[in-house]
Amino acid sequence: MINKKHFFKTNITNKVGFVLGAVLLAALTNGVSSADAQGIGVTVTPPVVVVAPAVVVQDDYVYYPSYGVYYNSGRHQYAYLENGAWVMAPAPQGVSVDVLQASPSVNMDWHDSPERHHADMLKRYPKDWKSSDERHDQRDNSKTGPPDGDNKH
Repeated sequence: MINKKHFFKTNITNKVGFVLGAVLLAALTNGVSSADAQGIGVTVTPPVVVVAPAVVVQDDYVYYPSYGVYYNSGRHQYAYLENGAWVMAPAPQGVSVDVLQASPSVNMDWHDSPERHHADMLKRYPKDWKSSDERHDQRDNSKTGPPDGDNKH
């Protein structure tokens, strides 16, 4: 008898649990179907990729014949020969920027590497070269001259 009572209780408990589970499932199903009816969705927007255009800087040089040094105004660097190799540096070797800026200079009409023109520049502008005209080859100092100084010609 004990087993029958226990069996009887379990059977009623199972039926009540089954009914409550069915009601809960029906309630959840109705909630999902009403959400679908409203058209809820998730939209994923792809990221925006912006590519900056390439910037091409034209090399403009000022040549200081007394020192064999070129100043690249676009890159703000000096170019010179050191032990047979061309060097690009933020300051010239062996001479201060102030002394260099005070020496005669000439703006170059080419826009590539000084090493391609240096032999010709040595012939055209020897170390003791002096400009006969102060305005010879003069350009806007903010574009071609060395930083913080006068572009002497």
